Amino acid sequence: KMTKRDTEYQPLLEGITETKQKIKCPNTSLLLAICAACIGGTFQYGYNISIINSPTKSVQNFINQTWLERYEENISEQYLTLLWSSIVSIFTIGGFIGATIGGTLAIKFGRKGTLMMNNAFALLAALLMGLSYPTGLFELLIIGRFFTGVNAGIGICVQPLYLGEIAPRALRGAMAMGTSIFITGGILTGQVIGLNELLGKEEYWPILLSTTCIPAFLQLLILPWFPESPRYLLIDRGDDVGCGTAMKQLHGTDNFDREREDMERERISAMGIKPKKPWELFMDRSLRWQVLTIILINAAQQLNGINAIYFYTDYVFEEAGIPEVNIPYVTVGTGACECLTALTCGMLIESLGRKVLIIGGYTLMAFWCICFTLTLTFQGAGPWIPYLSMGCVFAFILSFGMGPGGVTNILITELFTQTTRPAAYMIGGSVNWLSFFFIGMAFPFIVTKLQQYCFLVFLVVCVLVAVYIFLVVPETKNKTFLEIQTEFQSGEKRKASKADHSPSTTLLSTPL
Repeated sequence: KMTKRDTEYQPLLEGITETKQKIKCPNTSLLLAICAACIGGTFQYGYNISIINSPTKSVQNFINQTWLERYEENISEQYLTLLWSSIVSIFTIGGFIGATIGGTLAIKFGRKGTLMMNNAFALLAALLMGLSYPTGLFELLIIGRFFTGVNAGIGICVQPLYLGEIAPRALRGAMAMGTSIFITGGILTGQVIGLNELLGKEEYWPILLSTTCIPAFLQLLILPWFPESPRYLLIDRGDDVGCGTAMKQLHGTDNFDREREDMERERISAMGIKPKKPWELFMDRSLRWQVLTIILINAAQQLNGINAIYFYTDYVFEEAGIPEVNIPYVTVGTGACECLTALTCGMLIESLGRKVLIIGGYTLMAFWCICFTLTLTFQGAGPWIPYLSMGCVFAFILSFGMGPGGVTNILITELFTQTTRPAAYMIGGSVNWLSFFFIGMAFPFIVTKLQQYCFLVFLVVCVLVAVYIFLVVPETKNKTFLEIQTEFQSGEKRKASKADHSPSTTLLSTPL
């Protein structure tokens, strides 16, 4: 039986329910804008990581042949390894440089403008790598890979920034998962195209490396049809009309009132404040926990053992009796597994929250580190042990995709406000690329010294990060950026208050 009070509030409740239903179904234009941003952004990152694995022997043969034609002698094994390592690792140097300039470009040219400009690096890289074989200049491969790294560094910095700012609050996590979905999609696409049935044959490697131009062309064709970030237009540029037009296209005519109010509040709080530089974030004591958090989670994303798992996959599959010629197809299965978990994470993130997923992911990864160490140690104890190792490989990849692989970039968006977010992405991206470079250089030595026990090191990393996130990082689901910032600051005030009322403080304040 409804009371008079219930009758009065019934229209309001119906309006709230209707709004929630609308928010749960994102506008088609919003979904297409996310795809347009991701195809030339983080998709390139994943694609260029995986595409280089297939033509390893073909490129090395080309270098040896070119060296023989130039100097009339075969290249030494050590120098060939050095050149190949340079081609692979220069990607991370380019990525680091791209990450350090990405935030500045996003402030100056806008999020969409920077993504459009960034395609120039991909097109130039594709041209250089495609010309390396007909010109007989393997040095062009090194330069081309450097530019693909710059492209990936800018893309992985600016594209999540764009996604986090165009998505409505209730769908911010799910929409921002586009970053991880397209990274894993890029990795999977690179693995598939690198198969012998497609472009994996020796004579096709210049075409294979040049295919990085395809996502760039697609973004140049599609992204211009979608607007700049409304939050950037309103807060950074003061373009009230442009913001309204962009929100109408992205969210529909009736869905963006609450988002607009959130932006107005953030604009008022940011009045007179210029976008901060990375070093200014380090000096701002009110942001010290947020900065520490993004440094830790970005370093852990590379140092948590996922690279070690991929390193061991071929060995594990061989021990399980899979023929060597079939291993590339099983590796495609690992890429598909990671892609599916990213999609699953996107569906769960708004119901379970960021904190549950990332802590759960790191906890499961720690568990699988123990299991994988045991199965590798007792690999010869029985014919069924290698299959347990295979299970650990897929379980670890699933746990990574459900947790740190999916949530890390979203947290960087949500822990900072408009004036500090670009600088935060520069810091997080730089740490991520430096960690990527470090693990690439140090991992062979770690494996040589510790062998399968290297996973115990990654176990410690996973446990420490999970504990830190549990103790320090608040849940950010369905909160405005200002609410998240306030929650961090209130947490600091509570700690300061406890310190002020601690027994040691009281003892020192009493007269002797």
